[in-house]
Amino acid sequence: MTTTAAPSAFDTRALREGIERSNADALLALYAEDAELRMVDHKTQPSHPLVMHGRDEIGAMLSDIYGREMTHKLEQVVVQGDHVAFMESCLYPDGVRVLMTSMAGLKDGRIVDQTSIQAWDETGPAQ
Repeated sequence: MTTTAAPSAFDTRALREGIERSNADALLALYAEDAELRMVDHKTQPSHPLVMHGRDEIGAMLSDIYGREMTHKLEQVVVQGDHVAFMESCLYPDGVRVLMTSMAGLKDGRIVDQTSIQAWDETGPAQ
């Protein structure tokens, strides 16, 4: 009898710990070498998203974001088959909030393509 190894599952615990502990290296380990990440927000709109190719570019972005003085929380995460979706909330010390949702394709338990949409407070901290 021959068995085929199932693809390794996506590590949602590592995702939570990486986000909530602001650990860019732990998060980068969740990406495939040739991953692609598209970021959409008010500056990089859907017709011209910011696109990062490979772990070097993605790692630089993660280091920038998770190196800032702010808190991050993984609000929700869902894994189904070869896809993961998650929502992250962020809070700067001055009260400005950011909300980001992401949908990603997986291969062998690693992110291969991701699209993230983020929204920032634009009127200052909530009262």
